[in-house]
Formats: sequence, structure tokens, C-alpha cells
Amino acid sequence: MRYSLFGESHGPAIGVVLQGVPSGLDIDEDFIRAEMARRAPGKSPLATARNEKDEVRILSGVFEGKACGTPLCGVIENTDTRSRDYAATRWLARPGHADFTAHLRYRGFEDYRGGGHFSGRLTAPLVFAGAVAKLALRARGVEVLARVKSIAGIDDAPLDLATPDAEALRAAARKPLPVIDDARGEAMQQAILDARGDGDSVGGLIQCFALNVPAGLGSPDFDENIETLIARHMFAVPAVKGLAFGAGFDFASMRGSEANDSLTPGTPFRTRTNNNGGINGGISNGMPVVFTVVVKPTPSIGKEQETVNMNTSEAAKLIITGRHDPCILSRAVPVIEAACALALTELPGVLA
Repeated sequence: MRYSLFGESHGPAIGVVLQGVPSGLDIDEDFIRAEMARRAPGKSPLATARNEKDEVRILSGVFEGKACGTPLCGVIENTDTRSRDYAATRWLARPGHADFTAHLRYRGFEDYRGGGHFSGRLTAPLVFAGAVAKLALRARGVEVLARVKSIAGIDDAPLDLATPDAEALRAAARKPLPVIDDARGEAMQQAILDARGDGDSVGGLIQCFALNVPAGLGSPDFDENIETLIARHMFAVPAVKGLAFGAGFDFASMRGSEANDSLTPGTPFRTRTNNNGGINGGISNGMPVVFTVVVKPTPSIGKEQETVNMNTSEAAKLIITGRHDPCILSRAVPVIEAACALALTELPGVLA
């Protein structure tokens, strides 16, 4: 399954074309609506006040509730745009955004309103595509679950990488801030509100688990290496700036005797620990596939910043107004799940 996103943040609509959907797949619209609601804005003081229903209109690829196997196109209308918020800063490159690079790449013809095609708004059709991918994986017994691991340096409760508590992760998905430990979640929320009060923002970590991925899928080669596939999909998500599998950067402080995952007999074989995140040599080993992504602080902040005027090449000051998330972690969790699900559907054999 491969996807292509289209549209801009303040255009009439955004959408996705998804190819390779297995014919006959049951398109569970209630499940898709629930996934879209997890990402939707306008429901919490932790998020932007932009109020979009994110209702998906399927234009092709589905007939009588089943996937046809032909390209599936879903469209989401933009109904709550305020383009005037961006008119005064048309030529001012917002620090941390893609304004400057988009200006170079598209020679000044880019849609600058709300970040245009570079906006986090484009993650809405990504979640739709990911929901379809989740349905395809669910039919094969594979489940993708994620949670906020930390925000502003405040950590959620740890999870065992070898035997993660799936029910706790499912419960976290139903919370406004998807964490395991509610007390730590409250501390994270306060850090977000404090940043918003200062006209600032915070970032954090999202940890994702793919459960029941069959052993032996993938390849050491570039195109079918599981780590490569997941990395390609993760770095297509706005604001993701780092990725680590299993123990990740903790490997740097370990000895080999600590880092190695000892095998245990059985049918199938398992490992006592899962420091390698369920992958060896680019191939699944039957343990949960586990990775963590770094999500940077939202670049749209209310503090004055230094920049340049791209039209005059002069130095300028910038204060960003409008409606922005002081932290995108809560809404990014279903996005990371979606991207992971889409990556896994590209593995030969996973949908066989």
C-alpha cells in the first residue's frame, strides 16, 4: 500500500490517494471516524482552537462497504480557515517552519497560508490512510499502538519492550493525552499550559509498538528493510526530527552483555529482552516492533523572533499570531500509528 497526499492547509480541501488496498477489505467507517477524532483539532486547551470536523468523503475505491482494490481516494474539506492571520507575514520566514525552503524549492509560488502543503493539517488524510492500513493489518492479527512517552522532559511510566501492556496502550488511546500514568500526564499538561502562557511551546517523545508482526518479514536490502521503511514514513511526518528502535540511544551506555537479547526455546522462539525493537538485520524476529520518535516543539510561538524578509532580504522581527498548538504530541500519536501501519503494509508477506 502506497499513498500520496494532496491539498494545502487553507485550500478548499485536503486528501489522499491510497493504492494497493486489498480488494474485499471491510472499510469500517466507525473505526475510521474514531481514528480521525483522535487527531482532530479544536477539542482541548492543549491544542489549536481551529475547529475542523475532519469528515472524510470517499470518492473512489470503495463499493458497498468493501475496498475494490483500485485506488482509494479520500477528501476532507477545510471549513475553518483564517487566511488573514498570514497575510501580514507573507514574506517573513517563520523560524522552524519550511517557509524559507518552500520559497526556494517552488520559486515563490508556494501557498504560504498556514504552511500550505507543509502544514500539520496534511496529517489528517494521513490518519485516514493509516486507518485503512490498520484495518488491513487487523485482518492479519497485527495491531499498532502508541503513547506519549515524554513531554518537556516529564516521562510517562515505563513499559516492558518485550511484553508491553497492550490493554494499557489501548486505554491510553482513549485519553485526551495518551499516557499510561495519569498523574504524570497531568504534570505534562501543566507544562504545556505553562508554555502556552509564556507564548512558547514544548516537544517530546512518542513510543510506538507494532504487535504480532510475523517473524521473518523484511530484508537487509534497502527497499524491504523494516527499519528503512519505518524511517521513510516517520520522517514524512511534520515535526519528527529523530527516530530510535528498541533501546535506541540507550545502547550508547550499555555493554554488549546488557544490549544483546537472549533467545529462549519455544514455538516460536522469543527473546528475554527486546532492546533491538523486534528487528535484526532489517528482518522481524517475532517480538514487538518498537520505536520512539522525537517531535520538536511547535515552531509557531507567540514570542518575538528574528528572521528575514524573503522579498527584500532585510532583517525583520516576527510575532506569530493565529491559532496554534503549544504542543502537538497528543494529536501526533494517531499520526505516528498511521505512518507505522502504512510502512508495515509495504512489507512483502504481511498482508498475504
